[in-house]
Amino acid sequence: PISDGLDMTRYIKEISKDTPVIVLSAHSEKETLLKAIDVGVDKYLIKPIMADDLLKTIENVAKSKIETANIIQVANGYSFNKIKRVLIRDGVEISLTKKELAFISLLIKRLGTLVLHDEIKSVVWVGESVTEAAIRTFVKRVRDKVGNNFIKNVPGLGYKIDRRLS
Repeated sequence: PISDGLDMTRYIKEISKDTPVIVLSAHSEKETLLKAIDVGVDKYLIKPIMADDLLKTIENVAKSKIETANIIQVANGYSFNKIKRVLIRDGVEISLTKKELAFISLLIKRLGTLVLHDEIKSVVWVGESVTEAAIRTFVKRVRDKVGNNFIKNVPGLGYKIDRRLS
């Protein structure tokens, strides 16, 4: 062969690091297994392998990739699960009301950019009249739940979440 599975994996991961790779091999030497880890193999299976085991492995790797794709890393210690629609801080889900979730979702959708007061009003308080003072009180309540430094205020204009990942 021109190249082996690990060379092919290295090539695939250079093009797209998120592409899942499962290697089926007769090699079970420690050196080969360590190389597989180094090049980013998602799962390394030693032949012979039963078809059911291969299918289960494919399902597990695919499920893991899908779950990871639905998590947005928002800022240090914060992530947002798009499917469950929950904000997570240091691995713990933060309980939010429907309006608080609408507000946080809007800021995350526009991550790093300013969201104006008028847009916040139209998304969070659909068809309701709300004052600037009520918005400030609302944001203070949200900050009490999620942390004071998570939501940034641009006085007189709106709010944003800065994307800062370490």
